[in-house]
Amino acid sequence: MQDYSGYGQPPFGGYGATSPLPPMPPRPPRRGIGLFSYLVVALVAGALGAGSVVALYHPASSSTAAPAPTSRGLAPQPLPTSEIPVPSSAPSTSAGVSGVVSKVEPGLVIIDTSLQYNSEQAAGTGMVISSDGLVLTNNHVIEDSTKIDATVVSTGRTYQARVLGYDVTGDVALIQLEGASGLHTVPVDTNPALKTGQSVVAMGNAEGQNMIVPATGQVTALNQTITASDQGGSITTETLHGMIETNADIVSGDSGGPLANTAGQVIGMDTAGNDVQFQAGSTAGFAIPINTALAVARQIEAQQASSTVSIGYPPFMGVYIAQGSNSSPQAQEEQQSGSGFGSGGFGSGGFGNGGFGGGFGGNGSSGTGCYNSDAGLTAPSTIAPVSSGTLILGVICGGPAAGAGMSAGSVITAVNGQAVGSPKDLGSVVSQYRPGETISVTWVSPSGQHTTSSIHLTSGPPQ
Repeated sequence: MQDYSGYGQPPFGGYGATSPLPPMPPRPPRRGIGLFSYLVVALVAGALGAGSVVALYHPASSSTAAPAPTSRGLAPQPLPTSEIPVPSSAPSTSAGVSGVVSKVEPGLVIIDTSLQYNSEQAAGTGMVISSDGLVLTNNHVIEDSTKIDATVVSTGRTYQARVLGYDVTGDVALIQLEGASGLHTVPVDTNPALKTGQSVVAMGNAEGQNMIVPATGQVTALNQTITASDQGGSITTETLHGMIETNADIVSGDSGGPLANTAGQVIGMDTAGNDVQFQAGSTAGFAIPINTALAVARQIEAQQASSTVSIGYPPFMGVYIAQGSNSSPQAQEEQQSGSGFGSGGFGSGGFGNGGFGGGFGGNGSSGTGCYNSDAGLTAPSTIAPVSSGTLILGVICGGPAAGAGMSAGSVITAVNGQAVGSPKDLGSVVSQYRPGETISVTWVSPSGQHTTSSIHLTSGPPQ
């Protein structure tokens, strides 16, 4: 499972533009790596501060330098609609920027998510693409969320949202605002003639201010490739292709927001930005071309799952596990002890790390050997005496695993009779099933007792 939420360096982390939030509970703490670190524009704010992940930039082609972007401060407030001038051809002027904003902003939403099992909250941006509440955003904005609220900027009304589907490899997600109707949609340029040097305006919930803040700039390159990895780079990386590069100041919280042209039409979805300067002081931000993002959204709406597109929520067992491909439970425990327990201190198996099974009844241990979040999660005092299998670091209160009697220190050795070793193996096996299905799980308790039980999978946070 890939994790884009939290890219960048503290205090902001995340892909594209959302507010920085700490990493999910079942993932190891993130640390910046690489020469260029890109601020993932998904803002994550948790008990222990923002987690950091980086995206390494690899130019797919040479780019032409463009003028430096207009500075984007934290103070700017969007002008009231009645005061917004008619757009001009040059968004570098205040009149031009206001005109672009006036056309696009009515179709924007501010997204706030709760990541209960990571003891975190996150913020980002979304674009309304249907009047009944279909909203396009980045996958890393909604990843690992246990609750999603979306506030329509033009009306101030807040809706609860559910995930219809997502593409981890493309960093695209589609959510549905419950009970929404009559919404404004963002204007889209479905046949953009993009070229370097053209003026653009990036918009989003910059740094989690709960308002839309514009940033002007130019397209500096097309068809770029960025590679994102988790903090330590020890798992896998995701590479996004065909990206629009801009020197507009895309910051944390902007993720899922629009990159618009001077006519007030959306040409891309803000996805990543850097928190450092390079190339003679210029800034780089990246957006997914809007047609690319909309193609994924249409596939999700049609409920067409694929090797990259997931429909709905993933299956959930309700366990905290390590990451990686080491099949030794003892090595898995040492890995997590070395990376630190607590918020964001664990890997996830990609099959529901925490899931929705447990109530929000507080952080940390419930006092009954289960957890409502990863706060206070500690290393198992005893590990099952087996040489291969997936070590359970903790179970979620009310989740399927807890109900079956699993506990911290137990080791899962098989699913439906198929032997499993590493956390990666377990995630791959369980991901083949859907919420509502029942699987047979064999595990060994810390005392050495072998048990096989039927586990009814529920719905977990999107991965």
